[in-house]
Amino acid sequence: MTPASSALPPPPAGAVVALLGAESTGKTSTAWALQARLREAGLEAVVVTEYLREFCEREGRTPHRHEQAEIARIQTERIAAARREAPLVLADTTALMTAIYSEILFGDTGLHESCRQAHAQVHLTLLMGLDLPWQADGLQRDGPHVREPVDLRVRRELAALARPYGVIYGHGPTRADNAWRAVQAHLPGLAGRPFPAASAPAPGPEEADPRGGRDDARWQAWCRECLVPECEHRLFRGLAARR
Repeated sequence: MTPASSALPPPPAGAVVALLGAESTGKTSTAWALQARLREAGLEAVVVTEYLREFCEREGRTPHRHEQAEIARIQTERIAAARREAPLVLADTTALMTAIYSEILFGDTGLHESCRQAHAQVHLTLLMGLDLPWQADGLQRDGPHVREPVDLRVRRELAALARPYGVIYGHGPTRADNAWRAVQAHLPGLAGRPFPAASAPAPGPEEADPRGGRDDARWQAWCRECLVPECEHRLFRGLAARR
């Protein structure tokens, strides 16, 4: 634990960092890793877990169309409750993901407006990139074929909300390192302090500059202008070419 005298200054009270993304993109593992590292730096952060996972484990099935609104409501309420108790909330998904899956699975766009309003309370969204391989996870996942459609819809919604977000890439500890950089860059009170990263490995193929070089200053492991940067567009083309 970092001594109190050198602890990180707090972000805005009740700040929410939401981790969104398609299936098998590291949302949960990144949330817990980020919480652990923030605590090492002297900042308390609470993880709000995904209610959908709890529902599936309890019911032994995925939700029906008419149950989607309740799942979204509970997720939003749990995030709001955590905001009242902790200086920083790490939300392992928000109701916005429920709305997106309702559209993809059921053709239902009726949840979008209320879920957009709920997500507007988020200070920063970390969108998990598609560079991790898809893995099965029981009832939770439909298959690798849904990842790109989900990713595109998440980007569409975030663009419409005009809220800040970063795209997070990297394998293992590098993903949490890059998540920290995004949090530090966007939340007041966290800028300018080094982060106790778990490791500083040499960049692997998924972290190399997609233009062919590893040291190009324009390349970032997470993108500040997520819908526009040439680097990310080229990275996606590179990932697609390897499939």
